[in-house]
This record gives sequence, C-alpha cells and structure tokens, in this order.
Amino acid sequence: MAYMTMTASSQSLHFFNFASSQECITVRSCFKLTPFKNCHGANLNLPSLGEVNCHLKLGSLPYKKNSVSPRSTRTVAQIVTERENGRAVGFDFNDYMRSKAEAVDKALDKAIPLEYPEKLHESMRYSLLAGGKRVRPALCIAACELVGGTQDVAMPTACAMEMIHTMSLIHDDLPCMDNDDFRRGKPTNHKVFGENTAVLAGDALLSFAFEHIAVATSKAVSSDRILRVISELGKTIGSQGLVGGQVADISCEGDSSVDLKTLEWIHIHKTSVLLECSVVSGGILGGATEEEIERIKRYARCVGLLFQVVDDILDVTKSSEELGKTAGKDLLTDKATYPKLMGLEKAKEFAAELASRAKKELSCFDPVKAAPLLGLADYIAFRQN
Repeated sequence: MAYMTMTASSQSLHFFNFASSQECITVRSCFKLTPFKNCHGANLNLPSLGEVNCHLKLGSLPYKKNSVSPRSTRTVAQIVTERENGRAVGFDFNDYMRSKAEAVDKALDKAIPLEYPEKLHESMRYSLLAGGKRVRPALCIAACELVGGTQDVAMPTACAMEMIHTMSLIHDDLPCMDNDDFRRGKPTNHKVFGENTAVLAGDALLSFAFEHIAVATSKAVSSDRILRVISELGKTIGSQGLVGGQVADISCEGDSSVDLKTLEWIHIHKTSVLLECSVVSGGILGGATEEEIERIKRYARCVGLLFQVVDDILDVTKSSEELGKTAGKDLLTDKATYPKLMGLEKAKEFAAELASRAKKELSCFDPVKAAPLLGLADYIAFRQN
C-alpha cells in the first residue's frame, strides 16, 4: 500500500511542509473536558489523541427550530467554572456547542426570513435550518473569543460560513454531482424543491453570505478587518479553494493512479479551507496578531484534514441511518479515500496524529480560552455522523 512508505507521523505529506513560527514552550493544559460515562456504544478506536484529556459525548447535537435560551449568549468564561484550588478548570464542551448552535440558529433564522419569492426562500431555509453541528460557526466564534473578541462581533461571519457550507451541501447533493437523496436524515433539497430551485437557492446563499458580513458586522470592527475577512472568504470558495477541490475530486473518481499527495490537495481545498477560513476570520475580527493568525490557521488545517479522514472512515464503518446520509458512496464511485490508500487502521492513526498536531498549535494560548477549540478537535475526531 502507498502508506507503507510513510511514517506514522506522516512527515512526508506535503501538508506538513508548513514553515512553523517559533515554537512555544509546551504548556500542559490546566483544564479537562467534562467526561461522559455513556458513549452510546460508538467508538472509532482512535489511538491516544495527545496530552489533553478530552472525553466527549458522541452523537450529533439536538436541533430545535427557533429554540433560544439564555445560555445561547454565554461566553467561554461563563461556561468555564474554576475550581477553588485554581489549578483545574472544568469545561462542559457539549454545553458550549449547544449554546453556540442555539445562538447561530437564531441568527440564521433572522438573517433569512420567509419572503417573496417564497419558494426560493423556503428552499434556502429548508437546508440552512435543517440542524447540523454548526462546527464552522462555532470555530469562528471560538477563534474570535480566543484572541479577545466577542460572539456578537463574530456572529455575522459565523452565519456566513454556515451559509457557504449549506450552499456546498445543496450543490454536492445534486444529480450532476454526488446524486444523494438524503442529507441530515431528510430528503435533499432538490428532492423537495426541484433541481432548478436547489441550484438557485445555493447561489442565493453564496451571494448573501458576503452581503451579510458587510452589512451586519458591528461598526466597532474596522473596515480593514471586514474587508480582509471578505477577501479570505472569496479566496476560500474559488478555483483555488472549495470549488477547485470539488472539481479535482470529481475528476479523480475511478482513477487508480491517485496518490496521497493528490488526495491531500483535494481535501485541503474541498473540506479544510472553509474550516480554516472560519477560524482565521474569527481571529481577524477579534484582533489577532499575524503570528496568532498563522498558528490558528495551522490548527484549522489539521482539523480540516481530520474532518475528512474521519468522514472517510465513517463512510466504510457506519450505516446510512447512523450517518443521516447515504453510506458507502465512496466505494460505489471508486473514489480515492484515506482508508483506501492507507488502510483503515493507518487512517485511524493518521486521524490521531492530526488531532495531536492541532492541539499543539494552541499550546501558546490561554488554555481556558482555547478550551472550545481543543474540544472541537476531539469532537471532530470522535464524531459518529
């Protein structure tokens, strides 16, 4: 197998040729995430994920339309509870994700109301408000809070990331692309509204995402920062980003000559770039230094690839009912995947390595403020759908 020539640390992968900024002295985390006794019987059997003890409750987050509670506006500092001895901090990751998902759902519902033409807006809202883990908005908000910003400052951009992500899902599911009938356990957009409306709903979400950042971001944020975020998002979506990765992915279907370097390029551009953009944009809005931006960008690159590696693993180990979408599609279309090129066990090892590297990039930050991003790395590593 192609992977046999590589070490477990995957040093030969092009992705790890990043020029690292000056390494910080490793800071052992002074917090631990709230453990859960019940893991619903699900286990990816990933190797140890590094120094931080992060046991997450598995399974997707519940979605309640228009459900908003006071916790939706809570900050990291409010969710984190310091122990009396000052040496340890408890952090409830699921509580954090629920609070952010509720706040994002409320903001999305408000941003795109049901108006004329009703069918178009129904189609947009059908996919946008269909639930989901809201990982990209959470990354954006967490990165902003990490460097001293607030949820309110990050929210319009966080919503824009979810709009772009939803657009990509609507278009990916079309018969001319992945031809999927289900998404998040529901019929895909084109199955409900027709292909023509689904295409246009995706287009509308794409264009509105940029408008929303420009119009809804707090006036307290400088125009230079807003312009930089818009520029980052445009680059993320284009021919050297999400769209380019999608085209390369389609072109490589059934091609037995695809190697790990090509596969990595595809997934960095198809999957990782939007996660990167979410984190980088949050950092920019929060006033991060250039060094901090580079460090959280490398964190997000690791997390983005981790997301795809786990996605490939789940595709061959879970059922359609468990995933909420059609399982085994990669095998049917003979797509290059990490389990296919590395083998399932090596793919799991690679996932563990990526999670560990992601955490190390955050070692210089305040561990309390970094708790959500550290938790997200493990959440992605252990997700089950």
